[in-house]
Amino acid sequence: MSDITKFYSLAHICIASIGGILLLAIWYNIRKRFKQFLEEDDSQKRIDKGLLYLSLALFVWVFSGTWIYMANLFSFTDTIIYDVGYSFFSVLNTLVLLLALFYFDFAPGFLYKNKKNTIILTVLVIVVSVITFVLIQKYKDAPVANGIRLSGIPDLLLSCFLTYLFIVSFYKTFMNRGLKLVAVISVLAFLLMLGSQMPDVFVMMDNVLYGHLIKIIAKTTFISIFLVLATSWVIQLALTPKPSEMTIKFMDWSLVKITIPSKEIYDKTIDFGSKTTQYKNLLKFAIKRKYEVGDGQYLLVSSGGEIKSQTYLSRIIENINSILQLESVSQLERKDMFTFIGHGKYRLRVIPENIDIDKTLLEEFNKTS
Repeated sequence: MSDITKFYSLAHICIASIGGILLLAIWYNIRKRFKQFLEEDDSQKRIDKGLLYLSLALFVWVFSGTWIYMANLFSFTDTIIYDVGYSFFSVLNTLVLLLALFYFDFAPGFLYKNKKNTIILTVLVIVVSVITFVLIQKYKDAPVANGIRLSGIPDLLLSCFLTYLFIVSFYKTFMNRGLKLVAVISVLAFLLMLGSQMPDVFVMMDNVLYGHLIKIIAKTTFISIFLVLATSWVIQLALTPKPSEMTIKFMDWSLVKITIPSKEIYDKTIDFGSKTTQYKNLLKFAIKRKYEVGDGQYLLVSSGGEIKSQTYLSRIIENINSILQLESVSQLERKDMFTFIGHGKYRLRVIPENIDIDKTLLEEFNKTS
């Protein structure tokens, strides 16, 4: 084993270990500090679980790096045992990262909170891994054809697709949180990770020193992005209003009074004016939340639902922020007011006891609806 390979393997293990421990520590701190809040609102548990899966992915890197180091140290990199172990850790790492993206608000729609598609992707990853393993064994004696390693093609194609998922998910997440520079860096990091796999397919790009250097830079940046993401999640949790502290009162047509202490909003009256659609939609949510029982407190937001698009939810929040002229720190996000409970179902986050609807207004609304 060359000194360059030895240095890369040990650096990979150390960096991934430190990153995994730090992420796990942040996850534990979230569970401890925000335990009551997480139990109040199930929708926030995805933040907690997503972070846990990211930390587990880093520990898979540690085991994978250790396996590669031991294989080089004891010279069994050309054995079928090594290939089996390498494929296993590769599949496990991909699956854990996919499970993390399952909890990302801004992951592509076909993946976010979609168990069926996640299972399909899981099967796809396993199939690609099996194909890659078979190709490695088949072309072991003549692995290169026209400067291309045929065994690496399936894995590279899968990596291109996964890179797309990660870029979309992380870029949108950081942009939504106002971290534009981090969003750009995350894109570069994922492209670097993809680029570091090119030498596994194209022989002309195979340079041990620069290949390992690119991998170290990409993985270090990757872990740093995870830590920034975890920190932003902690801040978001700290600033997210608790359902029990929020109050909302519907006083008359277009008039609503809200109180959200964590956003420094106290008895603010909102006049929706001509924005009657947004007002009626908000009132629908309040009526469902206050007067329905258990699972019936939601509205279906979809093309065939009571509210046709999630855009209408965003417009309610945009109008509130605009009317109240809130500072950037105090501005509401959609998840502050609405809880996503799966399958296109949303409910108002305010607890029923803190919702007050004028009786005359309620009667008029029931007659017109």
